[in-house]
Amino acid sequence: MIRIVPREEYCIGCRLCEIHCIVQHSKSKNIIKAFKRERRPVKRVEVEEHGHVSFALQCRHCEEAPCITACLSGAMQRDRASGAVVHDPERCVGCWTCILVCPYGAIRRDGEERRVVGKCDLCPDLEVPACVANCPNEALVLVEE
Repeated sequence: MIRIVPREEYCIGCRLCEIHCIVQHSKSKNIIKAFKRERRPVKRVEVEEHGHVSFALQCRHCEEAPCITACLSGAMQRDRASGAVVHDPERCVGCWTCILVCPYGAIRRDGEERRVVGKCDLCPDLEVPACVANCPNEALVLVEE
């Protein structure tokens, strides 16, 4: 099982993880187009800040994932190959039960799509997720458990 682990002691709250996540999940994969010319995809990582502490918050791909159990349509599933919790937007009915049960608050509503949620998918087209690869302080690390 592969997970992204935040290390708050190294996070400076620069939000590059959010930017690269949006670019990676955009149609063009181009930063200017992703932010200025296209419908901006929902970010799958969000930096939380409180005082001097900041860290990136994204899906932890829980072993006992409550979002999978709670999903009414079967849109939330475990990928057999990677072990990641994945979301099928075609099956999503927009009940947002997954948002309510996520213990980390890591699933977000996609305001544009209305009935679809967004969550970390570990960037399946990349060897290393975009947020991890572009974190300048290595505040996000990819671990295999």
